[in-house]
Amino acid sequence: MQRIKLLLTATAMAGLLSVGASAGGNADLVKQGEKIFNTKKIGNCLACHAVNGKKINNPGSLGPKLQGLSAWPEQALYDKIYDPYTTNPISAMPPFGKNGVLSDEQIKAVVAYLKTVK
Repeated sequence: MQRIKLLLTATAMAGLLSVGASAGGNADLVKQGEKIFNTKKIGNCLACHAVNGKKINNPGSLGPKLQGLSAWPEQALYDKIYDPYTTNPISAMPPFGKNGVLSDEQIKAVVAYLKTVK
């Protein structure tokens, strides 16, 4: 089990290197992440989160208002979306990656979008 977890982490880190290289200049990836964030049938992040500096229609308040994410390491954002229980075992946020709700590529797109949040 530990070996699988290490392999998944290594794979995610390698993939994030490509997000980091492209997120700054890849508006399409950011737009895709924004769509996932705001679409109820995909990510539905807006059900729980408001976002600093972003106009979101009727954001939820269960989760914290997202702010300052441009300063977060990409890996930390990816891990939080993939499985928030690894850093907070009592998190109310579902493990979108671990449960297969979002694919690796979709999580990378959401990370690219979240990196635009000041």
